[in-house]
Amino acid sequence: MRSTIAALLFTVSFQARADKPGDPPHQRLEIGDLPLEGGGVIKDFSLSYVTHGKLDAQKANAVLMMASLGGNHHRIDFMIGPGKALDTNKYFVICTDAIANGRTTSPSNSKAQHGLSFPRFVIRDNLTAYRKLLAHLGIKHLVAVAGASMGGMQSLQYAVSYPGEVDAVIALTPMARTPAWSVAVTEATRKALLADPAYDKGNYTKQPEAGWRAEIDILFGLATRAPDGMKAKFPSALDVIPWMKGLEDAQLKAGFDANDWMYQTWAYDRFDISTTPGKPFNGDLAAALKSIRAHTIVLHDRLDLLNPVEEAKEAAEGIPGAKFYLLPFDPPAGHFTASAGSPAGVEFTNKVVSEFLAENRL
Repeated sequence: MRSTIAALLFTVSFQARADKPGDPPHQRLEIGDLPLEGGGVIKDFSLSYVTHGKLDAQKANAVLMMASLGGNHHRIDFMIGPGKALDTNKYFVICTDAIANGRTTSPSNSKAQHGLSFPRFVIRDNLTAYRKLLAHLGIKHLVAVAGASMGGMQSLQYAVSYPGEVDAVIALTPMARTPAWSVAVTEATRKALLADPAYDKGNYTKQPEAGWRAEIDILFGLATRAPDGMKAKFPSALDVIPWMKGLEDAQLKAGFDANDWMYQTWAYDRFDISTTPGKPFNGDLAAALKSIRAHTIVLHDRLDLLNPVEEAKEAAEGIPGAKFYLLPFDPPAGHFTASAGSPAGVEFTNKVVSEFLAENRL
């Protein structure tokens, strides 16, 4: 029972949490039709976001935060606030919700393109929406872009797509392009949902619970963990089974839509900064990384089974002047390192990111 309760607390802290009283008010930018890189259009597009801190008179203190896979604008709250790395006494932090996360326009909430009639998109399409928000706010330059997991990936992409418009990149557990391993993980989660008859080819009337339980076991029970960490957590190996049940219950209660997951993971699988339109990279990842001019910091755990650490290290080594930090924890926390669920990770991340920003006078 103790293990199950701990799991619930840890899991909810990792998953982007729900809003609570006292949070900044939700805001929406009604964009209209959002053109997509692949030629389609998301109709009646609405971008969800919140802001922390105050935009200065010169509109020169803005930080753009981008959400993780399945996450929302709360994903890196552990870094945002007075005295934290993204100090809201100094910075104006814009926290966005990604396409298909259930808050910004998604298969689950679109009236014009509901469910599987929603168009396929890529991660770069999120940046198109974010830039419309920045223009709406009158912001032409960013102090930093920041995020964890898919948020870190979007941060790298922003610096590649718009190199003169951002001073710094803060990327936690990122990848510069999605490798076969990560595609295999997300494909397994999709097949778990598809195998549940309740999914009904995307035409479900209630969430496919059995499929979600299998998906949660794959993603949160295995891919975001580390074997050494699990061994330390469960000296009696069979204790992991009730813990997994608690994990499933907590995630089901948090809620996420099956079609939203399908669309976000399809975009995740196809991420590659070296295919950025209008750039001369032609699939050359080294050239794409070398083009990043922003001060860059990359943080990762030594063992991550969702976004392999080797991918983040390769990205950092290819970016001129980038700093790479391997979080020094034993046993490793895996993908959970970059979350509020890892107190040691919270302290370490806030410390090194604060120092990074100070060193670069940002």
